[in-house]
Amino acid sequence: MNISAIICVYNEESTIENVVTTVSDYFFDEVIVVSDGSTDKTDSILRGINKSYDFKYIALPENKGKGFAMATGVENASSEIIVFIDADLSNIHENHFTNLIDPIFNKEADMVLGQATETLINYSINPFKSFTGERALLKKDILPLLDKIKNSRFGVETLINIFYQSEGKTVKYVMLNGLKHPTKFDKTTKYQAVKEFISEGQEITLTVFKNYDLILKSIKKTVMRI
Repeated sequence: MNISAIICVYNEESTIENVVTTVSDYFFDEVIVVSDGSTDKTDSILRGINKSYDFKYIALPENKGKGFAMATGVENASSEIIVFIDADLSNIHENHFTNLIDPIFNKEADMVLGQATETLINYSINPFKSFTGERALLKKDILPLLDKIKNSRFGVETLINIFYQSEGKTVKYVMLNGLKHPTKFDKTTKYQAVKEFISEGQEITLTVFKNYDLILKSIKKTVMRI
């Protein structure tokens, strides 16, 4: 099966070049980078390295949210397997991609969620680990959800997780040793970080309310298995 890597980016000028070049050097059949209306140097950096690295670059004229960018990437992907990779990672290497892909290839899981080990909260007690941006899945499984994904903004990971639970899909977590994912407090001021947390929390809550039918479906499947 072919594999498409999708990197969605919004104002990540300090990390985007290393992430994209590392991903492009791997054996992915296709690399798609979607800039979600970036206003810093992200666009110029990507256009510069696109001359030397083979990836499809899509620059959205305005910020439409992570969900819209992810859906755009999927719509432009031609492979059976999709791997989403965040644009603000450090210490990323090929083993991380392999860890995400192998369980899909080996039919051990329908979706794989990768957890960076270099984070503020230890993986074993992290209540937000299912929100990770590092995930691999089959394109055919996510296609029915694309219209909802487009409008989910930061609630996109919550939406995908709820959908997979409602469909009874198998989800596997893998450790991405050495991978560093910064917190908002590492990237901006405390005031701005808190403001963004509140906004994203509202988007996640709204996603849950909008997809209550999927939650009920998931509960019914759980009850039937007991």
